Formats: sequence, structure tokens, C-alpha cells
Amino acid sequence: MFRSDMTSTQLAPWGKADTKEGVRHHLAHHCMDVAACFEAMTALPVIKARLDAAAGRRLCPIVMARLAVLCFLHDAGKLSPGFQGKGWPDLTWPVQRGGHVLEGAGIFIRGPLEPVGTELMMDLLASWGESTEALLLASISHHGRPFQRPDSWKNPWPPVKTAQGIYDPLQSAREIGAMLQRWFPLAWPAGGEDLPDRPAFQHFYAGLVALADWIGSDRRLFPFVDALDPAYAARARHVAADAMGRIGLDVQGLQPLVSGRTGFTHLTGFDLPRPAQAAAARIDGDERLVILEAETGSGKTEAALWRFIRLFERGAVDSLYFALPTRAAAVQLHRRVQKALDRVFGAAAPEAVLAVPGYMRSGTATGMALPDWRVRWDDEQDADEGRLLARWAAESGRRYLAAMVAVGTVDQAMMAALKVKHAHLRGAALARSLLVIDEVHASDAYMTGIQTRLLDHHLERGGHALLMSATLGAVARSQWLKRRLPDLDQAVEAPYPAVWRNTIQAPEAVPADGRPKRVSISLMPGMEAAAVAAEALAAARAGARVLVIRNTVDAAVDCWTAIRDAQDADRGAEDQEAPDQETPDLLMQLAGGPALHHGRFAAEDRVLLDQAVEAALSPDDRRPGGVIVIGTQTLEQSLDIDADLLLTDLCPIDVLLQRLGRLHRHLLWRPAGFERPRCRVMVPADGLSPLLAPAFENGLGGWVKDGVLQGIYRDLSILELTRRLILDHPVWEIPAMNRYLVEQATHPDRIDRLHGEGNNDRWARYRNRVTGADIAKTLGAGMVTIRTDQDWLDLDPFPAKDEERIRTRLGEEGARIVFPEPVPGPFGALVSEVVLPAHWGTAYAQQEPKIECSIEKLSINFQNGALTYNRMGLIRRHQEG
Repeated sequence: MFRSDMTSTQLAPWGKADTKEGVRHHLAHHCMDVAACFEAMTALPVIKARLDAAAGRRLCPIVMARLAVLCFLHDAGKLSPGFQGKGWPDLTWPVQRGGHVLEGAGIFIRGPLEPVGTELMMDLLASWGESTEALLLASISHHGRPFQRPDSWKNPWPPVKTAQGIYDPLQSAREIGAMLQRWFPLAWPAGGEDLPDRPAFQHFYAGLVALADWIGSDRRLFPFVDALDPAYAARARHVAADAMGRIGLDVQGLQPLVSGRTGFTHLTGFDLPRPAQAAAARIDGDERLVILEAETGSGKTEAALWRFIRLFERGAVDSLYFALPTRAAAVQLHRRVQKALDRVFGAAAPEAVLAVPGYMRSGTATGMALPDWRVRWDDEQDADEGRLLARWAAESGRRYLAAMVAVGTVDQAMMAALKVKHAHLRGAALARSLLVIDEVHASDAYMTGIQTRLLDHHLERGGHALLMSATLGAVARSQWLKRRLPDLDQAVEAPYPAVWRNTIQAPEAVPADGRPKRVSISLMPGMEAAAVAAEALAAARAGARVLVIRNTVDAAVDCWTAIRDAQDADRGAEDQEAPDQETPDLLMQLAGGPALHHGRFAAEDRVLLDQAVEAALSPDDRRPGGVIVIGTQTLEQSLDIDADLLLTDLCPIDVLLQRLGRLHRHLLWRPAGFERPRCRVMVPADGLSPLLAPAFENGLGGWVKDGVLQGIYRDLSILELTRRLILDHPVWEIPAMNRYLVEQATHPDRIDRLHGEGNNDRWARYRNRVTGADIAKTLGAGMVTIRTDQDWLDLDPFPAKDEERIRTRLGEEGARIVFPEPVPGPFGALVSEVVLPAHWGTAYAQQEPKIECSIEKLSINFQNGALTYNRMGLIRRHQEG
């Protein structure tokens, strides 16, 4: 039972409680904590500027005070006797225990709770403008989802009598209403400007209140005080202002540290920037949307960091979110970003947060989640309290975007635009940032639709964004910049590399960076694992470093198995001829055995695999001897690897150019026969026409589900034009040909010409399927994204039942199988969970797994099936019967 210093029988309302320790925090105090955090946040220059932009005007102090009052009332529903009963578990409570969100809305509508609302100044609130109701409802929605406000409220809140005392909600509301008037004096005088009425402002405000609630609910910052203290507001405001700096939201103290240190040398350690980097640095700081197109290896990452540091110095942004397409790319880039921060900020450098589910990393420290929202960091013995609290944003995936610098997957940013829990919180935190999206393209209409909506939200609040791509076609670029699509000739003539701005029509041409790369490229009919294995082994035995990229995990595993088996067979024959001679394993090695790289590995093992790939194909270590690295799309970008030969499945032209970026990245010694970069592209032996049925082969083509064409690379028109480019141009000069290659395979004019050949309408009919699928996906993206032009009062509740499906479609991840205790993985590290591919369904997640460990193998058994986790990754094997 709670301690109580009260001398009367009136039970004070609590806002936060710890039933284990028997302590509580007065409801008025908690509400003041959150309102003080809102005040402190919106006093920060960048956040205030974003708030003004969303409102369409500069908000005066009276309006800001009134917004803080509405924020204070976010938890008014906790006055409910049903909710208060939760804090007295040892008492007989004559009222059914319940929630506080709908109850909070019920206070401010006419009905039995009207007296409570009156005590909370309801009549005065109504005089603040027509948008007051929507903003109040947005505040009450701080738990992460909008809800349908009840039209009426039928249940009164009578006093509750218990053995401990009486709880009277009306008396509690009267006391809190008195504190409201005392603690926010600027809000109550008559007159003044109405509250902002833009729907976009309501959405942004909802996110700020939710963020303030997360901060104001942290007991490390706001210790519990149970007895109502009329002087508490001053204390809460002092703590809140201090908290902004402690958790990393207030970065004004860091801005002087970069003064005079925003030059390229401070950031990178190099003397001169490359052309793309210099072009990005010349962009005016008032430009909100910038697109940087430059070839792989041209230094776009450093260009983005340089723009961030310059915007940060002038106070245009407070933070950076670097969004990458894959987890592997994010993990690798996180280390580079931290090194850059260390160079610029020195000893006071902020810790970059790794915003990837399954990881908990801030700077070089790794954390482990504990019960009751606690985190144990591996360096906490040496880190002081301030250092630990500065990792506040890293402790929860919902808070990633509140970090000063975060590097993560693009889906973490996209969830700020989706109808998922805490989307508004994410979007409000992101508004402070330079949002960098690396490798944007238009190969997935669903993802592009979500990213477009995200960018619209970000820019309407005055945010800054930088989109980067090695291979952005005119179709995608026109969509991002909201411009008319040029015809094919105009598209081909556009400069490359280039910088595009949303305020200037013409792009800025960027000089080509250094040496051109001439790639010998040819087709390899057939996609069978044995043929790929034979070619990879022949090259590796000649001393080449071979990179094999397959379109699917199954194809990568089959290829890896074929090479492993072929080597075992060769060793068997060699043992008979020369028993004392040992032939090295040409496959990439990890923990004493061969390994491959794809997305179906546990997070802990992906770190080890990234390191193994970089070691095997390191540009800094060119000792003689061949090696074969096999993987999927996880190897396409961001890893600093350099191969002599690339063997890849056919894929869309933009993806193919991305893969070619892993080939001959540096001027290095090459073995004989591989002095020029070489690429072999595997295509179906019978061509692509059989896939028009439709049919699916190793990532190409697709299948129809629910009347919509599904697939990985399902647009056969783009694939066929890519195939023809390889036939017609056996040598590609990169980057001089990039623009030509991309437009010749993706522009609608060229696709229309393909469909008009030979009066064969099979291609056109298939293209109609693709177009229909794109329309369906675009509409699907519209259905699951937040419309910030909708008034909060008109919003439908978020689809809680479908939230997992919405989240899953981002990264094509399915159910998470979390182990009760970490178990040994195939490479020696302890693994805590595995994530299933989305197309495996959710059946496994609904069962309790039985875990069996053996050497280099983990068996996860279910009632109707089993999974194996080993050096090949996560494998599904159905049990007989």
C-alpha cells in the first residue's frame, strides 16, 4: 500500500505510481512535468521555428502558454475513479478499474462529467478559438493513436469510499484547476490570438505532446512527489529545461564547438573535397529539399555529413537522421558517422545512435534491455550518470528520431508517416533533423508512396531533406520534385552527376569524379547454382576476389552450398593424390568455417558477417589469393568492399549499377586477367518471355495474389531493356553512361517502344499488370499513411489490428522469435532473437518454441514445423505429419 502523509481522508489523485515500491506522483505534478517539457522543447529555436511553420504564423507567448495548458490536460482522464483504482491494488475498490484516454475526452463534452470539465476551465478553453477542441483531443491522444471521441458520456464519477479514505474526482479537479490558473497566468486573460487552426499544426502538436509525455514520465528526471505542492511548477520548469540538454534535445551548447570546424578537413581528415562533396557544400542553407545524384564511391556520405554540420552551425537544424535501405548498410555507416562526429566535436562529440531494431547502440556502447524499461550499458561502470542519460533516445525504438544524430534504416523514418502507434511522436522528433535518405529510387511504388508522404510532412514543417542516389531516373526525380516528366531525349541529356533543388528548375552539373571505370559486362545464360559456382571457383583459383549477388536468399544458399560441395569433392580427390597437401577454402571465412551474407541472420551475427565481408574484400589488404563472397541485396551498398569480378543475377538497371559500385572501387593491384573490372549477369536460359505468364524465377517476374501482381523485380519491361543494354554495350563506362543507361531502361517512352515491337501485345498486357500493381500499391500507401491535411476531429482511429502488417511491409520482416535467454549462434556469439521473413506468415509467432542447441546449429521447434539456424542462416523445414 502507498505511503501517505495526508491527514484528511481525501485520497489525492496520482499521475504516476510504482505499486511495487508503494510510491506515487501527484497527478497535477505529472501534468506539470509534461507541460514544462513541452514549454522547454518549444522554447528551443529550431522546434519553435518548425511550430511556427506548421501554424503558418509566428506564435505569440499567449498562444504558447495556452498550448502548454492543453498539454497539461493530456492526462485529465486520470481523474477517473476507475483509473485511480489501479494505484491502490491492495484496497477494495468499489468501481471497476479502467483507462483514462476516452475518459479524458469525456470530461470536455456536455454530460455527467461537465462539472469536472468546468473545474478544469472548460468554458475558458472554448474561448481560445475553434481549433481548441481538436488540439485538446490531439493532446489526449498522447499514447500514440488518435481515437474516436465519444459523442456523449453517460457514466458519472461519484466519490469512492475505501478503507484508506475517500477519492472525490470533483474535488481533485477543483484543486488541479486552481493550480492551472496559478501555474499558467499568461494563458487566462481574455482576448488574444486564436489557437492555430491548420490540421498540419494539430498533427505536429500531437507529436510534441507525446514526446513531452515520454520525457516527463522519466523518473530519473522527475522524482515522485505525492502531496500537492502549489510551488511545484517552478521546480518542474527548472528540471525540464535542464533535461532538454541532458537527453540531447537542446544542442545549443554544442553549436559553438563547431564554429571554425565546419571545413572539409575537420570533417574527413582529407585536404580537398571531391566534386560531389564540393557541390553539396555550395547549396544555400535555405534550400529545404536537395537531390544529389553521383556515382557510387563519389563520397555522397561525407557530402551529407558536411551539409549537416554547416546547417547545424547556423542553427537551421538540431539533428541528423541518416536513413539507409538495409540494416547492414546502417550498421556499417554508423561507425563512419561516429568517427566524423569525433573529429568535428572532439571530446564533447555526441554519440550517434544506431536506429536498427535488434540493436541497442549509442556511440561505441552497447545496451541490453531490462524489465521495467531499464537498460544496462556495457560501459556503465565507467560512464557517469550524465553520459548514461544522454543515451535516452537510444533506449527505445520509438525514441530513435529524438537523437541528435541517428543512423538507421529508412523504415524507422517512414513510420513517422504511417498509421502506426507513436507515428506523430516520431514525426515531431524528426522535424528538427536534416533527413538524409540514401539510395532513393522508384522500384517499389508502395515504399515511394510512403516516402513521398513523409517528405511532404517534413517539408511543410520547415524541415530539411537531402535525397541521394547513384542512379535516379527521371520518373522518380520528377515525382520527388513534383515536376513534369521530361521526354526521353531530354531525360538522357540531363547532366550527371548533378545536384537538384526544389526552388531552381535547372540542375547543377557536377564534374565527374576522378578516373572513369570501364566495365566489361556480359550475359551468362542460366541461373543454376552449379554454373555460377563453377565460374566463381575458376576465378577465385586464379587469385580473384569474387562477389556473387543473388536476388533471393534461397539462390544465395544454393550457390554457397554448390561451391562448398564442389570444394569438398576436390579435396577428396586431392587427398588421394597428395595426402599432405591442404587446399584452402575459397569461401569467405568466419569463426573457423565458411559463411555467406543475407538478411536471415540474427542481429548479433550480422555484425560479425559485415566484418567478415569487409575483411574478405578489403581494399586495404590485397594479399595474394582468391576468395568468394556470396550474398543478396544486403551486399549492394555502404559496405567498403572491392571485388575483382562480380557475378550477379539480372536486376533492374538502377540496382545493377549499384551492384557494379562494389567492383574496382579503388586503384589496387589485380590478378592477371582481372585488370579491367568484369561483370557477368545471369539471366534465365529461355529469356524473360516465359515469365510473362506470369511466372517467377529467382527474383524475376512475379505471381498474382488477391488480383495484384506480386514479386521482387516484377517489371519485366525494365528487366528486358536492361538485358538488351548488356547485349548492345559489352563495355560500360561509369559514370559517363549512367544517365543514358538508366533512362534507356526505365523511361516510359522507351518502354512504350518495347511494347510496340512486332505487334506482340504480351509485353503490353504484362506491363498493364505491373501498372495495376503499382496503382494498387500507391493506393495502399495512401490508405496507411497519415493525412496531415485532415482535421484531428475527422481522423479515423489507427488500424491497431493491421499495424503489424503495415510495419512488416516496410522491411518485409515477419514475426520475431525472441529467446527466453540468449543462446549460442553458429559463429560463437550469443543471439537473442531471430526475425522471420514476412512471407513465412505469422503461424510460428503464435506458438511457444522449443529451443535445442548443438554445435554450429540451433533448432527452433514448433508444433507443426521447425526452423534451423546455422551457418546458412534461418532455414524452414516442415516436419513430416
